[in-house]
Amino acid sequence: MGAPTPPAEALKSHLGEAGSHLRQAASAAGSALREAATAAGDELRLGKAQVKSELADGAVAGLSAAEDLGAVGREQFDRLAHKGRDLLDSAAELIRERPLAAFGVAFAAGWLIARLSRGSRE
Repeated sequence: MGAPTPPAEALKSHLGEAGSHLRQAASAAGSALREAATAAGDELRLGKAQVKSELADGAVAGLSAAEDLGAVGREQFDRLAHKGRDLLDSAAELIRERPLAAFGVAFAAGWLIARLSRGSRE
């Protein structure tokens, strides 16, 4: 058996071993951090791509809805314009058939509107 190691030598040996373990732990922690950062970057890129995709899909859906709204608006306008033409045609036909009655109705309506507008100012 060898001679016992002096306490200073044992301390040096243990400190050297502890330093070695600390260096290995620091290296492992650095590797883990690098891997975590890489994984986070990959997830961030994937999330960014998904957000862009969803925004693009939302924009396309919004444009489609706007086109549909325009088509519905045009359809309603055409329907109302057609009804307006029908009413004008009916009124013109009624005036041709009964001109005196049409004049009387127009005169009465004008008098009533004038009376109502004057009454609201008094």
